Amino acid sequence: MTLKILTVDDSKTIRTIVKRAFSPYDCEVFEAENGVEGLSLASKIKPDLVVLDLTMPVMNGVEMLEKMKADPTLKAIPVIMLTAESGRDNVLRIVKLGVNDYIVKPFKGEQLIQRAEKILKLEPKKEDKTDELLERYISQKDSYYIINLPDKITKVVMVEIENVLKKTMESLAKTGICLLNLLNVADINVSLVKVILQVIEECQKNKVKVKLVGSQQMANELKGFSELERLPIYTTFEDAIA
Repeated sequence: MTLKILTVDDSKTIRTIVKRAFSPYDCEVFEAENGVEGLSLASKIKPDLVVLDLTMPVMNGVEMLEKMKADPTLKAIPVIMLTAESGRDNVLRIVKLGVNDYIVKPFKGEQLIQRAEKILKLEPKKEDKTDELLERYISQKDSYYIINLPDKITKVVMVEIENVLKKTMESLAKTGICLLNLLNVADINVSLVKVILQVIEECQKNKVKVKLVGSQQMANELKGFSELERLPIYTTFEDAIA
């Protein structure tokens, strides 16, 4: 089921960050510029989550939240509050308002998603963006398919890779093997390990063997992760498919 997210903020930039953060997921994002608009829209659409700015003209976040809590049809809707102040007194004040969580500005979309996932179950978007995703992540060498990872592995990347695997698994299964290209990855960290294991697990379910292609330095550093220490990493595509 598509989740409804309401972002209430007088800053178009912040509303855009919120929209982009939820764009890979099966969510519809609604926008309001102040508490009056936000309250009216919340009453109309009954959102699954409100991302609410604290300081706004016309009606601020505290006033809107108080009115939500006083309305039996809105009081149970979870709220993540946005604030520009990180002081202890301000944080305590926000917590006492009864919000589910808060984020101090400036923030990144990933931070918002991490908080939202504690409240909602976010599912990958069912909207078909196959061509765009395939062009971004999939290429071919001879008869083999290559899954190309970007320089930075984020939560969004993991969701998109999941969608790509679902769309291409039938083709991958016909070859019985795919190459996971790590040559563009800049940071070797836990997120990279997770996406590698994600690809391997999904492919193994469909009897597709995964071979990793990366630099010698990456091969050495990935050995430091117990999950991958015995997994060979080839330095060229030719060696991987030999």
